[in-house]
Amino acid sequence: MRHQPLQRVTRLPAPPGRMPPGHLPPIDLRATPPDPRLIDRLGPLCCAETGLLPWRQAGGVTVIAAAQADVYSRHAPMLGELFGPVVMVLAPEAAIRAALVALRGAALVKAAETRAPAPLSCRHWKAEAGGRRLLLLAIVLDVVWLAPQPVVTGLLVWTLLTLALGTGLKAAAVLAALRPAPPEGPPPVIARLPCVSILVPLLHETGIAAKLVGRLARLDYPSGLLDIVLVVEEGDRTTAETLAAARLPPTMRVVTVPGGPLKTKPRALNFALPFCRGEFIGVYDAEDAPAPDQIRRIVTRFHQRGEQVACLQGRLDFYNVRSNAMSRCFAVEYATWFRLVLPGLARLGLPIPLGGTTLFFRRAALEAVGGWDAHNVTEDADLGLRLARLGYRAELIDSDTLEEATCHPRGWVRQRSRWIKGYMVTWIVHSRRPLRLWRDLGTWRTAGVQVLFLGAISQALLAPLLWACWLMTLGLPNPLAGMPAPVPQAAIGLFLLAETVNLAAAMIACRAPQHRHLRRWVPALWLYFPLASLAALKALWDLAGRPFHWDKTPHGLCDDLSGA
Repeated sequence: MRHQPLQRVTRLPAPPGRMPPGHLPPIDLRATPPDPRLIDRLGPLCCAETGLLPWRQAGGVTVIAAAQADVYSRHAPMLGELFGPVVMVLAPEAAIRAALVALRGAALVKAAETRAPAPLSCRHWKAEAGGRRLLLLAIVLDVVWLAPQPVVTGLLVWTLLTLALGTGLKAAAVLAALRPAPPEGPPPVIARLPCVSILVPLLHETGIAAKLVGRLARLDYPSGLLDIVLVVEEGDRTTAETLAAARLPPTMRVVTVPGGPLKTKPRALNFALPFCRGEFIGVYDAEDAPAPDQIRRIVTRFHQRGEQVACLQGRLDFYNVRSNAMSRCFAVEYATWFRLVLPGLARLGLPIPLGGTTLFFRRAALEAVGGWDAHNVTEDADLGLRLARLGYRAELIDSDTLEEATCHPRGWVRQRSRWIKGYMVTWIVHSRRPLRLWRDLGTWRTAGVQVLFLGAISQALLAPLLWACWLMTLGLPNPLAGMPAPVPQAAIGLFLLAETVNLAAAMIACRAPQHRHLRRWVPALWLYFPLASLAALKALWDLAGRPFHWDKTPHGLCDDLSGA
C-alpha cells in the first residue's frame, strides 16, 4: 500500500506523568499482538516511518500504539481520516518495531530489496551462473590462445585509448583540485538544529563493535538530535551479543534485518531507512572513527547549500597506516583519491563515485532516487550516479573519518574485487539505454562516466597487455609477438607518462603533515597497483557466477589508532 510522505519529527520523550486526552494504559505487544489487517491499512512502511502501530479495533474505535505522545498528536488527523475515531496507547519503541517486523517483516524486506527503480537496478539479473561462467571461460580461452593478431591488436589499442583518457581526466581533476577554492560565506545561523540519523551496518563483528560504540559516542552533537542506528542481520549472534554487552548509550539503538537469500549492505540500509528519525541520513562503517565535529560541519554545509546538493562525502583516511607496506600504499591511494581526484571531479562538474562511508544525504533526495540498489555490491558508486541523473549534486567536505586499511593481500584482493564487480554492474545497468543516460547527464558528464567506469574496468582487466609490451622489448615470449615494433614502444611511452601523472598526483596528495612520511612509499605503488588486475579477474568471475554475493572485508585485524 502506497502512502504519502509524512512530516518527520524528532521524537522526544513525553513529560513524565502527563498523557494526552483519549489514551489507554500501556500495553504489552508480545502478549497481545496487533491486528495485521490494521497495519496493512496504514501500510508497513508508514508504520515504520512514523513509529505508529494500529493495534486493535473495539466499539468502532481504533487503538494506535505509540512510543511518544507528541508523535501521535501530530499524526492524529491523518489517522482519524483513515480509521475514524482513534485513541492512543503507549508501548516501547523497540516493542513497536519488533511487532511490526514480526508481522510484516516480509513486506518490509521486499520493499528494501526493490526500492531502487527497476530500470536502474540490477535485481533482474537472472541468467544461469553455470552458463555464464562457461561462456566467460570460453571467451577468455579464445582471446588468450586462439585469437588472431587483429583481436590482440584491437585490445591493445583499446587499452591505450582508455589509459590516455583516464590519465587525461586524472590530470585535469588534479589541476582543478589545486585551484584556490572560492571563499566561503559566513556560517549560517541555524535557529533549530535538525535531527541526524546515522546508519551503521554490521555483520559478524566482535571486538570492533564495542570500539565503534566508543568512537561514535565522541560525536559532538546534541544527544536528543542524534539518532545512531546499528543495523544487524538476523542470525548474526556474534554481533548481537557483542552489542548487548556494550551498554549502548541512549543515542544508539539496534535494528535487526530479517534474514533472506540476499545479504548485502545496501539491503540492510534500505531496510533500516524507514526506521530513521532524521532529516539527514549518514552512513558509517563498522571500523570508522569520525572527527568529533563532523556532524556539525555536515549540518552547516547543508544549510549553506541549496536543495540540489543532496549528498556530502567526507574524506577517508586510515588509523593503521603504519601496519605494513600494503597499508601505507593503501593510504597513499586514498589520499590521492579523496584529497585530489574526487574534489577535482566535483569541480569539473562530473558525477563523483561516492565512497561507502562518511556519506550524508538529504533524506528527501535519498528517498526520491529510491534509496540504495539492494543488489549492487558497490552501492555507493551506483547511488552517486543515480543522484546525478536526477539533477542532484554531491560535494566533498573538509572532514576526516579514520578507518582500518585492509593490510593483507588476500583481504585486499577480495575487497577490491567487490568494488570492481560493482563498477561492472553499475556500468552495465546505466548503459542499458545510452541515449537516456546522455539526456539525463549531457555530453560532458556522460563522457566522464564512461571514462570513470568503463575506463577503470578496462584498465584493471587489460593492464597485462601493457606489461607484455615490456616483454616484447626484451625479446621474451609474449602475446604481442609479430606486432610492429612502434606499437609496443608507443604503449610503453604512454604507460610511462601515465605512471608519471600517477606518481606526481600521489606526491602532491601526501603534502599534508600527517602524510609526508608516506612520500617515500609512493614508488611502491608500481608493485601495489598490479594487484588490481588480479582483483578484476576475480570480479569478472564472480560477476558471471554470483553477481550479488557480498565478499565481506574482515575488520579488527589491524585496529590500532596509534598509527593515525
